[in-house]
Amino acid sequence: MQAGILRGERRALARAITLVESGRADHRGDAIALLQGLKDADHGREALRIGLSGTPGVGKSTFIEAFGMMLTGRGLKVAVLAVDPSSARSGGSILGDKTRMERLARDPRAFIRPSPSQSHLGGVARRTREAIELCEAADFDVILIETVGVGQSETVVAELSDLFVLLLAPAGGDELQGVKRGIMEMADIILINKADGDLKATATRTCADYAGALRLLRKRPQDPEGFPKALTVSAIEEAGLAQAWDEMQALAEWRRETGHWAARRAHQARYWFEAEVREALLSTLKREPVKGAMARLAGAVEAGDLTAAAAAEELLTTYLQRPPQSGTGGT
Repeated sequence: MQAGILRGERRALARAITLVESGRADHRGDAIALLQGLKDADHGREALRIGLSGTPGVGKSTFIEAFGMMLTGRGLKVAVLAVDPSSARSGGSILGDKTRMERLARDPRAFIRPSPSQSHLGGVARRTREAIELCEAADFDVILIETVGVGQSETVVAELSDLFVLLLAPAGGDELQGVKRGIMEMADIILINKADGDLKATATRTCADYAGALRLLRKRPQDPEGFPKALTVSAIEEAGLAQAWDEMQALAEWRRETGHWAARRAHQARYWFEAEVREALLSTLKREPVKGAMARLAGAVEAGDLTAAAAAEELLTTYLQRPPQSGTGGT
């Protein structure tokens, strides 16, 4: 499988992503070995990772298809990792981006992979980071990571990407207030979509509003003069896409030259190491004997026999080998 990925074989890449997304313990071991093998191969490939989020109904899929077609038309290989909302019943994807990006899905220079978000917060699937590494090893030039939609936790996608693009629809000041400040501070470029027809003038005004709001935010060391910035685009008319791409390239190049690119990726690697450790520790709570102990202690707390603090202390010291904390205990 590793050799197939390095040769850019789509079937090998699809199988590898299925492997890293699997929840089976034996598959997890194989996935870790595959990822380490690709790293040891030192393929030296580095894609531009672009995280994309936006308000519901803003036209993310329409934009990605138009933007992706423009990039493939310039000879670039584009991978789209689209994180769909999960079905509460089956856990699978509800929307299915391949059905919403038919032209791009047929393009031989493009690869689209929808993944269910399941219960993972942050608008991205838990293994999206590893899927990105696989696409990079398969020699894709641009990787677009589409999140579920704007929310307070959507900023996690900034820890996956080199550039974070926020896509918004033409609107008045109400929408400006509705977007969380955190995601505004994370965005490198804000694109006002649907700047066409009757909405063109509104989009221009909205763009000016956001540009003014961006100037009020604190200057970030990873930005050159003029960034972050707001631009208008029309995915339907394919207007403004080339300018948006030029701005993305200019920002990425500046960050490479000034060392911010490498520093950001190093920070992200540490972030995901720590996240992986946290996830592994939390997963022990779902396995026996800890799972049964939690149920027993929860029943004692519910019955009023133990305080929540005392029950938690017993669980941690007895089953998770944490040293007892001084001054704790009792009922």
